[in-house]
Amino acid sequence: MLKVTPVKAFRDNYIWLIHGEDPQKVAIVDPGDASPVMEALESLGLEAVAILLTHHHPDHSGGIPKLREAFDIPCYGPEKEPVEGMTTPLSGTDRVELPDMGLSFDVYEIPGHTAGHIAFFGHDALFCGDTLFSAGCGRLFEGTPPQMLQSLDTLRDLGDHTRIYCGHEYTTDSLRFAAHAEPNNPDIAARVREVAAKRSNGEPTASATMDLEKRTNPFLRVRVPALREAIERYVGERIEDDIEAFAQLRHWKDDFDGLARL
Repeated sequence: MLKVTPVKAFRDNYIWLIHGEDPQKVAIVDPGDASPVMEALESLGLEAVAILLTHHHPDHSGGIPKLREAFDIPCYGPEKEPVEGMTTPLSGTDRVELPDMGLSFDVYEIPGHTAGHIAFFGHDALFCGDTLFSAGCGRLFEGTPPQMLQSLDTLRDLGDHTRIYCGHEYTTDSLRFAAHAEPNNPDIAARVREVAAKRSNGEPTASATMDLEKRTNPFLRVRVPALREAIERYVGERIEDDIEAFAQLRHWKDDFDGLARL
């Protein structure tokens, strides 16, 4: 398993620093802000080798020009989403080799949150940006329900030991909805308690194993009978199609979030 260091940015973003064979060399994932990254590199005595970008949103990409100016390092990102400072566009058939770190990552195209969103997978670690969250998934700003469901299916099939690293500290709110949708799921109840304890100590919770996600993340569970029945109760009719079930689940989460803000 890789060593990965979280760097907090903005209100709830995480920028991830991936350590390789030389623990002082790191790749930077989704640097929306250069300043906290540069502070972390200096305080920890780290050397930046590369930038990995999952999608174009400014809270993930805004720090790239300043970091590249400071360190003259390559930036790997989505071919379908040109971003200032990106040097190496990638598609789903590509592989990123970082020989200075002894690491490599397969690239997956996972549209839904944005049209060209990608993920990086290697060494049992998945950097999935805003597509898959810990206990949740991203909003469909540019993509469609069929795209997002396919993307999530692709990620969930990467293996139970895969550890996800997502872009935001949303776990508490995501679990609040998960417990509402599946009140009798003991794994969700246990995770609610675990996450509450971690957050009370200021610990990040934006990383988890895929096994845990499959047991507690409603957006990976649309085919599970108990959740499917809950979605049907929300809609008020039977749903035969998985895509429609996913779309209604996303609507339900949005409605739930809206009511929580009232």
